[in-house]
Amino acid sequence: MAISALTPQTTSPDIPIYIDGVLLRSSNPLPRARQTLAALQRLRIPFILLTNGGGQHERDRVAQLSHLLSVPISPSMFIQSHTPFADLVDSTTLAEDSQTPLKDKAILVLGGDGERCRKVAEDYGFKNVIIPADIITSCPSLWPFTSPQNYSSYARPLPLPIYNPSLGTLPLLSTSGQNDYLRIHSVFIFNDPRDWALDTQILLDILLSDSGVLGTQHANPQAARQVPLYFSNPDLHWASQYHLPRLGQGGFQAAFKGVWDAVMDGKIPLQYTLIGKPSQSTFEFAEKRLVEHRKELLGIAPNSEADRGMGLRKVYMVGDNPESDIAGGNKYQSPLGSRWDTILVKSGVYDGGESAHRPSVIVDGVWDAVKWALDKEGWLDGEKLEPIKRSIREGNQPSVRWGPKVEAEGGLKRET
Repeated sequence: MAISALTPQTTSPDIPIYIDGVLLRSSNPLPRARQTLAALQRLRIPFILLTNGGGQHERDRVAQLSHLLSVPISPSMFIQSHTPFADLVDSTTLAEDSQTPLKDKAILVLGGDGERCRKVAEDYGFKNVIIPADIITSCPSLWPFTSPQNYSSYARPLPLPIYNPSLGTLPLLSTSGQNDYLRIHSVFIFNDPRDWALDTQILLDILLSDSGVLGTQHANPQAARQVPLYFSNPDLHWASQYHLPRLGQGGFQAAFKGVWDAVMDGKIPLQYTLIGKPSQSTFEFAEKRLVEHRKELLGIAPNSEADRGMGLRKVYMVGDNPESDIAGGNKYQSPLGSRWDTILVKSGVYDGGESAHRPSVIVDGVWDAVKWALDKEGWLDGEKLEPIKRSIREGNQPSVRWGPKVEAEGGLKRET
């Protein structure tokens, strides 16, 4: 996965280093991943973890990472591809009814194992979350090539029925009448879909529907307002335990766009919003989190003189994927005015050769990336990290004291 880190010393808060590199391959820690994070904490260097992965709540994933890496991590330090979706819970701009926030409307969530992503969305604050399992168990004829029994263990009854003209009823497409049938107001792809065929059919039905009422079809698709669609991860490939890259959510996105273009005969483009690395919005979200965590770790009070001087000057992006990590870091335009360098590591997706997105440097792993960035800034001689590395290898734990907010969010507290 990827990490992101910020490195100011308390005496030099204007020199951050932001790292997005590989810590794990599947669930296996990569060489020196633990040493890297422990050294950052020993030096009181704030860091955040940034990944295009997801599919479970941040606090659960952080608990796993803390156990695997033996390093205390707080949920406020961790950003998954779908984490920014939480900011849309109270949004009223995605619906025709601008008075009702999205959290009170029915949304469709795709991807992930079972209903994990549904539960993540509910933890974010969405109150009416539908997943494909609910739809196929309520209406098996919607996609006859799968068995509803495969989903029955976690499917829930639909809050409203799907429109079916064979029942002799007609949908009332007025604002009030739409409440008689299931209406999807937005679709969110939280994680890699597991059943591409079923999810493609349901997503296509919703986008071709009349105002999101499932079971209807708009008479004039060219004039229809498409239901808002959000993808959270553009990565075509990701690195698993298999020796070759595997298709990710970006593969599903490309496949669905192909189906859409075929159905629309290329005349109506698919409208959607894409977040996750390398998008500008995700990097802005991460940079904001990075600054907030930096203040919390260093105990800087809001609106204080120190707070006003906490601007970012230099950021280092370290990652394994040239198409997301390096491309995103190279093109990112920081609202805070920070300057970005990129470091590519060889421990993940990148398999050598020339990349279309050139990093500032290519190194073997995260530990080498940290040392390179610190040396480049003149902030710390790389040789001085060796005693820290040696003490960690011998079993000494880093000295870390979280602020009260971080502790409340689940961060572990360690003191000397």
